[in-house]
Amino acid sequence: QVQLVESGGGLAQAGGSLRLSCAASGLTFPNYNLGWFRQAPGKEREFVAAISWIGGSIYYADSVKGRFAISRDNAKTTLYPQMNRLKPDDTAVYYCAATLARTRWWDATQYPYWGQGTQVTVSS
Repeated sequence: QVQLVESGGGLAQAGGSLRLSCAASGLTFPNYNLGWFRQAPGKEREFVAAISWIGGSIYYADSVKGRFAISRDNAKTTLYPQMNRLKPDDTAVYYCAATLARTRWWDATQYPYWGQGTQVTVSS
C-alpha cells in the first residue's frame, strides 16, 4: 500500500520560512517523479513544483519561483519542500504526490498517489 505522509506545516509570518517533509512508503521511490501542489480555500488545487525521479529536473510555478525549493533523498524516500519568503497568498493545504508519468508534471491528474496534505498559514 502506497503512503505519502506530509509533515512540517504550521503557522508562519510573512517573510518567514517553513520546511515540509513528505515521507513515502510502499513504492519504489527512486522510480517516481514527485509533485508538490497546494489548495487554498475556495480555489482549485494548483501546481507548485515537481522534481524528477533522480532529481535532475526541477520545475516551479511562476508564483513560487525564487522563493521555494524542492529536493529529494531517495535513500530516505523523502521529499523536502522548502518555502522561503512566505506571503499570505501562500496560505493553503500543501500536498505531495507521486507519478511514473514522464510528462505534464504540472497536471494533477497525472498523479495517482497523494498525501493527506498539511496546512500552511502565513500571517501578515
